[in-house]
Amino acid sequence: MPAFLSYLLLDPRLRSARIKTALVLFAGIVVAGSIPGARAEVGEFAPGVVLHGLTYAFLSLLWFFGSTGSPPARAAKAVVAIALMGAGDELVQSFLPYRSGDVRDWVVDVSAAVLTSTLLAVIVPRQVTVRQP
Repeated sequence: MPAFLSYLLLDPRLRSARIKTALVLFAGIVVAGSIPGARAEVGEFAPGVVLHGLTYAFLSLLWFFGSTGSPPARAAKAVVAIALMGAGDELVQSFLPYRSGDVRDWVVDVSAAVLTSTLLAVIVPRQVTVRQP
């Protein structure tokens, strides 16, 4: 299993697939969150802070390993991408009559991205840095 996980996260041939997966998952999150009553049902199992934190931490992990450059550069790219995604999610919610956009949710999204990306930038060895083909 560790070899398979390393392959999924570190193989440079899958770099663009990781970014595309993050974008598809984000689109799924926005669509699922737009279904009336869906968020309330999910909220019975976990509070919004936990959902936002785990979801955007996972998206930042995908974005980090899908980016190129040094670990700090990849971390910065992941944080910027998650900040934009989170803002887009809250913007969509603000147009729905049964939802509301909340800056606090966006702060949780960005905080999860900063924490995840910083940890990855420290943990991932320099020789694992993904270069553009």
